[in-house]
Amino acid sequence: MAGAEQHGKELFAALREGRTVPPLVDAEPSLAIDNAYAISLDFLARRQAQGERVVGKKIGVTSKAVQDMLGVHTPDFGFLTDWMHVDGDIDVAGRKLIQPRTEAEIAFFLRDRLQGPGVTAQQVIDATEAIAPCFEIVDSRIENWNISIIDTIADNASCGVFLIGDARMDPRECDLPNLKVTVTKNGKPLSQGHGRDVQGNPAQAVAWLANTLGRYGVTLDAGDIILSGSMVPLEDAAVGDVFEMMLEGIGGCTAKFV
Repeated sequence: MAGAEQHGKELFAALREGRTVPPLVDAEPSLAIDNAYAISLDFLARRQAQGERVVGKKIGVTSKAVQDMLGVHTPDFGFLTDWMHVDGDIDVAGRKLIQPRTEAEIAFFLRDRLQGPGVTAQQVIDATEAIAPCFEIVDSRIENWNISIIDTIADNASCGVFLIGDARMDPRECDLPNLKVTVTKNGKPLSQGHGRDVQGNPAQAVAWLANTLGRYGVTLDAGDIILSGSMVPLEDAAVGDVFEMMLEGIGGCTAKFV
């Protein structure tokens, strides 16, 4: 079996060169989830060696709509770095995005540290300073999004970049499961969803993340940004597209691709 370093190096090169690679499991069907997370950590270490700084974590493949689209039926996690955080328009070529897709999500800003196992949704809410509307732009280094759970985990949960709207709300002041999101693409209605579409409650998804990370000795830290998973189906994006999302009663976020 090829080591985590070899696969991590391959994915890092694909990221920097803006290209894809064949599914990892095609060459190595024996790869397991623990192997995939080891690859992900090697991939992250290479990014950190180039000066990127971890600013949070993300949950992927949490909603049934996304699971059905990708054929992956287990959530996963990845790391967010400062390089991934876009403030303004998304420069597709400059970011070397390959096959970007948009996801409308709720971002959690943590005030307190969370460490699994045993973290509950209520503890997540208690540890959260605020929530905000967010677009995650997922992007796979795997050819044609032909991913298994192993491929997406190894590829940092298929994370590309993310944008966060200006609006903030205390999660104790809203009904997270029933929080509604509507999304438009180029001014036309695209999709809508609710917080409950993410594992029944976005806070529960964050609790899952804290508990899963705990098995790998990783914590959710004070000051972390946590992306809790898409409430709507993924949508392909290209230069010229403009996506807008609105979290009912909170505010919106815009993703413009240039």
